[in-house]
Amino acid sequence: MKVLIFPDAKDAIAAAARLVLDQVRLKPDAVLGLATGGTMEAVYDKVADGVRETAVSFAGVSSFNLDEYLGLPPAHPASYHTYMRQRLFSRVGIDLAKTHLPKGDCEDAEAECRRYEAAIAASGGIDLQLLGIGRNGHIGFNEPTSSLSSRTRVKTLTADTREANAQFFDRLEDVPHYALTMGIGTILDARHCVLLAIGASKAEPVAKAIEGPLAATCPASALQLHRHATMLLDREAAASLQLVDYYQRVHPDGAPAQIEPR
Repeated sequence: MKVLIFPDAKDAIAAAARLVLDQVRLKPDAVLGLATGGTMEAVYDKVADGVRETAVSFAGVSSFNLDEYLGLPPAHPASYHTYMRQRLFSRVGIDLAKTHLPKGDCEDAEAECRRYEAAIAASGGIDLQLLGIGRNGHIGFNEPTSSLSSRTRVKTLTADTREANAQFFDRLEDVPHYALTMGIGTILDARHCVLLAIGASKAEPVAKAIEGPLAATCPASALQLHRHATMLLDREAAASLQLVDYYQRVHPDGAPAQIEPR
């Protein structure tokens, strides 16, 4: 696991965007695993800027999102379909036929989960999986006690997760109780996992994920098992790490943050 600590949130966000752009530059038909949330909005702004300012093209890129709320149709303003169209897809010239999210308004959730897993496999697998981390250590919507070998499935959201996501809805009561999410095993199949965490509220889950025991109580700790995981942190998110001096000595100011040929 590579732990990169940046002076501030702006630099960590820029590094995440740079990794996405570098992946597409090196492999124009890359398969990207994408995430949502407030932090990712800034990442996608940087990615869109990079596409506009450089020769990077998303025309051949395919994408798979981590999750979607169960019960929300794609056109719902709080759906992740809407989020991705507004925040990224409409800005980078990607072929919408090559973008994939679980269908929140599916008639058969279990069948939809199997379909999604099959679609990822048929694509050849995810080259770079972008991740955030929840305050309770979740990645995707894999809440604490999730199986570390889980596949795409329906997951019940914790009260903490629903409260954190209430900012995207009119009322807390409107936040769905269930989601379709890639499983931890599905995430670990990606060839490169990149987790971005910024702010003091992420310090505790980040420390558990990187230095704590491998445990279902912190789903992100499963990244300790990954052969190529990169953690991008600002100093506030890194504040609870015991080996912070070591990480900074190995990679001063977060450098390097680039795709390595594999």
